[in-house]
Amino acid sequence: MTATTTAPPVPALEIRGLVAEYRTRRRLGGRGRTVQAVAGVDLTLAQGHTLGLVGETGCGKSTLGRTLVRLVRPAAGSVHAEGIDVAGAKGVRLRQLHRTVQLVFQDPYASLNPRMSVRALLAEPLKVHGLHVRRREERIRELLDLVGLDPAHAGRYPYQFSGGQRQRLGIARALAVEPRILVLDEPVSALDVSVQAGVINLLDDLQRDLGLSYLFIAHDLSVVRQISDEVAVMYLGRIVEHGPAEQLYDHPAHPYTQALLSAVPVPDPRVERARKRIVLTGDVPSPLSPPSGCRFRTRCWKATDRCAAVAPPAVDLGGGHTAACHYPALADTPAGNGA
Repeated sequence: MTATTTAPPVPALEIRGLVAEYRTRRRLGGRGRTVQAVAGVDLTLAQGHTLGLVGETGCGKSTLGRTLVRLVRPAAGSVHAEGIDVAGAKGVRLRQLHRTVQLVFQDPYASLNPRMSVRALLAEPLKVHGLHVRRREERIRELLDLVGLDPAHAGRYPYQFSGGQRQRLGIARALAVEPRILVLDEPVSALDVSVQAGVINLLDDLQRDLGLSYLFIAHDLSVVRQISDEVAVMYLGRIVEHGPAEQLYDHPAHPYTQALLSAVPVPDPRVERARKRIVLTGDVPSPLSPPSGCRFRTRCWKATDRCAAVAPPAVDLGGGHTAACHYPALADTPAGNGA
């Protein structure tokens, strides 16, 4: 009797060596220059899980997210969404990709046409993909109910909703084509804290009920911790630390992660007073001319000549936790101590 082996499930997202570039505008008498916004990123998102992607403004998070939905073409590397080659998809496969992966933008008001009613906004993707032709009105009501909005308000326009409600509309529009992966680009950064909690709870419920996979892009580490199974920390186009959320937050290993977490307030006043804040000196280098070796070395208190000469590989710290640093040190607390 021969034993049968079950093939491992296909990852929701598989990113290998991804490079994304922009060309700057030509100046008078000069040439445009190439900016490498994403510089060789490797990431995997498991089915039904949430991967949080964090980092400072301008580190390449949004560019990476837009690459996954083909708004930006990769210059090198590969991206697969449930086995679909994102860069090479054409015809039927491209249409399948656009149904598999949907993007929720940071600014819901800017991403929703103010001249279209909610009904028209939700019907548009259904028409493009030829979905629910005979029961389109019913599907629109289902979508509004799914995100916690009153289906009776389908005739209203985006300006007649609050910021949190508009973000729910953006999520409903993304869900219209029944995707399996959502790329959430700073989906709660423009919302009040109380409203943020409602949207995060909604995303949790949708993931549980619909089996969705999320790439959750944000700069607020406290928000990312609430929703993520794994977290990847990005700096100047590269992933500097990656691992299970609890392990990364409780024992950050990369100096950059330690500095970011030291700035996150702790609700216990005694713990907050005892913590040591790590203040980074200097500015983020220009992506037009990133530092040699480790890109973080110009702001790092551990930097040596080795850091300037050699880019650090990702060091395996156990349990799926990695850090791209020549001198990783697991901090005992989220604040880190610079030791």
